[in-house]
Formats: sequence, C-alpha cells, structure tokens
Amino acid sequence: MAEKMAGADVDRLLGDLDGWSREGDQIVREFKFRDFVEAVGFMAQVGVLAERANHHPELRNVYSTVTIALSSHDAGGITQRDLDLAKEVNERVP
Repeated sequence: MAEKMAGADVDRLLGDLDGWSREGDQIVREFKFRDFVEAVGFMAQVGVLAERANHHPELRNVYSTVTIALSSHDAGGITQRDLDLAKEVNERVP
C-alpha cells in the first residue's frame, strides 16, 4: 500500500504538474477539448493508463470537458501513485 503524503509535499510536487491542484485529499484537473468525441477518446486513454496502474480515478465528462480527480482511497489521501498517474495523463493531452 502506498503511503499518504503530507499536504506541503503534495503542494510542492504539484508545481511540476501543469494544471493540477489539490482539493482536500485529492488532486484535480479539468481538460477542455474541441468536442465530445475528442473528450471521450481522451477518457478512454486515461482508462487504459489507470487500469495498467491498477489505480482508478474519478472521471467526469460534460460535452467537451473532462475532469479527473485522483486519490488513493486505501491510503486515505494523496500518494505518489496519484502524482505518477497525473504525470502520465498530462503526457496524453493533445
């Protein structure tokens, strides 16, 4: 099991993750796309990454906007796993 990180450590490391912010015990980012099809395609890519990492985010979609929230529920907050997945997600942004 991954270990929950201190808030100050999370805030420091988020500086290297474009667009992500801490909201309580999770990190969150909103992505905007040209249309619904592009947004759903991106969600599918994130799903593959998440499944490979055995780490499943909250995904929300409204037309061309996708919001992702990451938290390690088994650790009770944000862990390195969340930051690693956020970095991989950022690498998939068109």
